[in-house]
Amino acid sequence: MSAEIVFDERGLVPCIVQDWQTGEVLMFAFTNAEAIERTRATGELHLYSRSRGEIWHKGATSGNTQAVRALRVDCDGDALLALVEPAGPACHTGERTCFHNGELEPSAPFEVLPALERTLAQRASERPAGSYTVELLADPQRAGAKVLEEAEEVTRAAREESDERVDEEAADVLYHLLVLIAGRERRLRDVERVLDGRRR
Repeated sequence: MSAEIVFDERGLVPCIVQDWQTGEVLMFAFTNAEAIERTRATGELHLYSRSRGEIWHKGATSGNTQAVRALRVDCDGDALLALVEPAGPACHTGERTCFHNGELEPSAPFEVLPALERTLAQRASERPAGSYTVELLADPQRAGAKVLEEAEEVTRAAREESDERVDEEAADVLYHLLVLIAGRERRLRDVERVLDGRRR
């Protein structure tokens, strides 16, 4: 792989770090040949700090390491994409991603379902009183019935109602389905793996 990479005059190459599961961009940094070798040897992301002039193991101090699932090289060879499974926040501020400033609303479409899954996990962990999600998680039979109900409603909307109603009812199906599988400790990524296997 190193033969494909075009390093700059300082021996560096930009590296975009993206969440393997959700596609969210977590951070941007630089790396060099030695850091890439360490990454491949350990399976955890190593980068190069221009300010400190040294290689750094992402998360070595904080514990927020990033397990590398794939390294990809762009068409010109002058940028890397690291697809990682983060063990915690990517940003030193404690935010999930370093890109938490600027134009955050509306969320990009690919951000919506991962954010919903994180909310469901939080509800399952904290169990706040009065939460509809918590009620469904505590009653799998009711959650299953809601999936059936919402599936019928989106089917009817597709036959008889406006595009807006189809979108609203489809959103209800997705929400209730994610709650139902969360109750079995399954995630969207588990379903996506099945879909990925079927397209081959």
